[in-house]
Formats: sequence, C-alpha cells, structure tokens
Amino acid sequence: MNKWLTILLCIGLPLAVGSISGYVTSQNVQTWYPGLAKPSFNPPNAVFGPVWTVLYILMGISFYLVIREPSSVKKKQAIILFIIQLFLNFWWSILFFRFHLIGVALADIVLLWLFIILMIRQFYRVSGRAANLQWPYLAWVSFAGVLNASIWYLNK
Repeated sequence: MNKWLTILLCIGLPLAVGSISGYVTSQNVQTWYPGLAKPSFNPPNAVFGPVWTVLYILMGISFYLVIREPSSVKKKQAIILFIIQLFLNFWWSILFFRFHLIGVALADIVLLWLFIILMIRQFYRVSGRAANLQWPYLAWVSFAGVLNASIWYLNK
C-alpha cells in the first residue's frame, strides 16, 4: 500500500473513533455536563477538542510507526493492545456523557489507563519512537481519570 495512504488511514482511524464518540455525546456535553458539580481544576470545555485531536493524531502516527515494522509476534501484540485501548477510549465518552454512568466511565478509564501502559510497553518492543509519542496521551488520560473520579465523588 502507498506510504501516504497508510499514514492517512492510521491517523484517520483514531480521529474517526474520536469523532464518532464526540458526535454521539455532543448534545449532552452542552446540556447535561454543565449542570454537574466539578472540581476547581476542571478545564474549560474548549480545551478538550484540541487536546484530543492532537492526541488522536499522535496515536495514528504511533500506529503507523508500528504498522510499518516487519511482521512479528511483538508487532501483532502491539496492534491488539492499540485496538483494545482505542475501544476503551471510544466507550468512555459514551458511558460518561451519553449514558451518564460516571462510575462505570471511571472503571473504563482505569482500564484504559492500564491498557495505554501495556500498549506503550509493547510499542517499545517494536518502535521506541511510537512508544514515546504516547506519553502525552497517558498524561492526559491520567488527568482525565482524576477529573472523572472527582466528578463522580462530587455528584454521587
């Protein structure tokens, strides 16, 4: 496959996942979310879109760096972990914003955090550059997990 098409597909996958979950939850972000009690460190809503866009692009670049490596068991495991974390990422917003299941979303984000760590570890075995591009993602999901836990606590 053409290198540029592969790059576009690899970046497009996480962007599509984020766009779909964002579309499904956008109404509740505007109507339900503002009514929740939030901690003082809750960023403005305008921050989330740009941050997630950058993180999804970094995910896609990392995925491309892994995909282009020669076939191996390590590469296959890295791809599987990437897909699992992307699946958990997709469901978090839907659980939180669409279904208002703040506690279930918290459990999901804890699993997501663990799978991001596993993915980074496995990416290192295939491509150190791919792994290093995921540290901002882990940092943001760590922050989002604390934010999710705080919102759950303040609204139980």
